Amino acid sequence: MAGNKNLHAANKAKKDEFYTQLSDIENELKHYKEHFKGKTVLCNCDDPRVSNFFHYFSYGFEHLGLKKLITTCYKSQNRDLFSKNDSERAIWLEYNGDKNGNRVPDPEEIGINYFKGDGDFRSSECIELLKQADIVVTNPPFSLFREYMAQLMEYNKKFIIVGHQNAITYKEIFPLIKNNKIWLGYGFKGGAGHFISSYEDVATASSHKEGMIRVSGVNWFTNLEIKKRHEDLILYKTYNPEDYPTYDNYDAINVDKTSDIPMDYDGVMGVPITFLDKYNPEQFEIVKFRKGNDDKDLAVNGKCPYFRILIRRKPQLEYHLAAEPQTPFNSK
Repeated sequence: MAGNKNLHAANKAKKDEFYTQLSDIENELKHYKEHFKGKTVLCNCDDPRVSNFFHYFSYGFEHLGLKKLITTCYKSQNRDLFSKNDSERAIWLEYNGDKNGNRVPDPEEIGINYFKGDGDFRSSECIELLKQADIVVTNPPFSLFREYMAQLMEYNKKFIIVGHQNAITYKEIFPLIKNNKIWLGYGFKGGAGHFISSYEDVATASSHKEGMIRVSGVNWFTNLEIKKRHEDLILYKTYNPEDYPTYDNYDAINVDKTSDIPMDYDGVMGVPITFLDKYNPEQFEIVKFRKGNDDKDLAVNGKCPYFRILIRRKPQLEYHLAAEPQTPFNSK
């Protein structure tokens, strides 16, 4: 997939200089506006001097009704965006809103503070800032996604963060999804994001953006309630054994596309991980991930399809509308 070769190289080298576009931030966060009123927002994996997350929240501070904005910078971040490990100090900024009435975050209104350490999100200094936050919003290092998510869970924080689709398959992450502790947000257009990066872009001419790298399979992960999470997936296919073979090692049928989930099958079904983009916990329950009864990958006729999530439709509630008696209008 375009850009993913370089993403894997970045993960291997523990380098994650992928900076989120303002347009992608705006497209996602417009769905969460009601959550921000009166809240302290922390962006703890950003260089606030150049971060589009800081730009979005500082310029929209009054519109969103924020209480406070805090952003932190790891010491290896530089003004040219790409890490060279030569910045002398790590910093964190605090913004409490417009003071002079121009509704613009002027430099003199932004408190600049210096860390004693390197500004790593795992440091005690950053954890103290995390404790102050109501909602965390950022693009954390993909290579440290497990540790980052574990910290958010440990401190019981609400969040909206960027992560790669592959994180769904992590043994530390999937149980959180299965137990409805985290879920997917609205997502990037076409399931791919363009990020400012120092890595060479291998995207095709039609999808290439100058100075950016295209990464397929990126998602927003959140634990804030959104309307999308409660929208039913419309089903229109009907079950037949020819199109929906049963797994060799689990009593469930294989479904190759989310759109092909049969509307008349009540048993367990194996669906692609992309199903989670349409997952409504009131319509489906997640049974397990990837493995059959023999603890081996699910297989059909000896062949293993790509990772499958085993799901089951929940019983549909029947709503009976009682006819209300007609009450004539009485005037005095």
